[in-house]
Amino acid sequence: MAIIYLDNAASTWPKPQAVKEMMGEAVEDYAANPGRGGHTLAMKASKTVFRTRVQLSRLFGIQNPNNLFFYLNATQALNQAIKGFLKPGDHVVSSSVEHNSVRRPLEYMRRTVGVEVTYVEPREDHLFHPDDFEKAFQPNTRLLVVSHASNLTGVILPVAELGALAKNHGIVFLVDASQSAGVLPIHVEEMNIDMLAFPGHKGLYGPQGTGALYVRGDIDLEPLIHGGTGSQSESVDQPTTRPDRYESGTVNTVGLAGLLAGVTYVMDKGVENIRQHEWQLTKRTIAELKEIPGVEVYGPGIETERVGVVSFNIDGVDASEVSFILDQQYGIATRSGFHCTPLGHQTAGTVQKGSVRASFGIFNTEKDVEALVQAVKEIASAFA
Repeated sequence: MAIIYLDNAASTWPKPQAVKEMMGEAVEDYAANPGRGGHTLAMKASKTVFRTRVQLSRLFGIQNPNNLFFYLNATQALNQAIKGFLKPGDHVVSSSVEHNSVRRPLEYMRRTVGVEVTYVEPREDHLFHPDDFEKAFQPNTRLLVVSHASNLTGVILPVAELGALAKNHGIVFLVDASQSAGVLPIHVEEMNIDMLAFPGHKGLYGPQGTGALYVRGDIDLEPLIHGGTGSQSESVDQPTTRPDRYESGTVNTVGLAGLLAGVTYVMDKGVENIRQHEWQLTKRTIAELKEIPGVEVYGPGIETERVGVVSFNIDGVDASEVSFILDQQYGIATRSGFHCTPLGHQTAGTVQKGSVRASFGIFNTEKDVEALVQAVKEIASAFA
């Protein structure tokens, strides 16, 4: 039975053919240590890493590629941004749909150094309004951090408006683009984004073990990891030059080669084209699932555009059981549970039961939607 993969919010799959080819070429031809030698293979590895940095900078409107630092995922990037920036007595404003990759570092800083945190709730329309964030600002507010889009409901936050608001108040703006990088247009200069964290393995179609953090040139973070960088090795202190200051240890050259191919694929396809493809599938899924008796779909309706995420439950059936049946009996891969966002589930009113989540990517089709809807109909009918 062929697999219908609807778990793209966790990791996109399959990957473009070019991603596999670039990774294979890196392993076969030049998997030496980048930035750690002057020989031909090391230089070729360094060139690939730099090309990836440049291509990502083009996608996100980053003027200086050296302000982009590579990590294993968005979680590491967010930890560096949050823990490296905040100081005792600071106040942070965030949203109530944050992933644990934002919430847990914030709560850690609250618990260990006394940082204050305010989580802003959406209004009755499920949407977030800039005015509510501005009302949450305090004299000691130093950071505004939000997810660009919820990994539970797909709701899109008004990042451009929030960026302008933060700039007007002299507050640093950090965006978690885990669900939006490669799917929604992002330009750090135009949107006044001071720090941007994103994974390589989701909407950028790169492999797992890749991610990055952009930090505006005049913002200095305390590095979380200290060690070898291949530069200023004679000093006992961490280098001051970027990106070395924030990239101790050997980067994932093979993974970044794959990410280069993934980002290039996204740019060739066009972010807006990808967005519209996913939205059409998402819109149809929402509309048809809502027609099934006993099925509840979370988040705004089809009149409000969201990213390619649809979370739902069937009355009287545990979310994990629904996901298991979809996988074992229908060959449809979804995700059940709390999706690493109990805060988001609390906002959605599903904190006691979680949900089933279907999420789309560029390789999904209308037939995938038809198969999911038919399967949910049959499961709901069987448990009615």
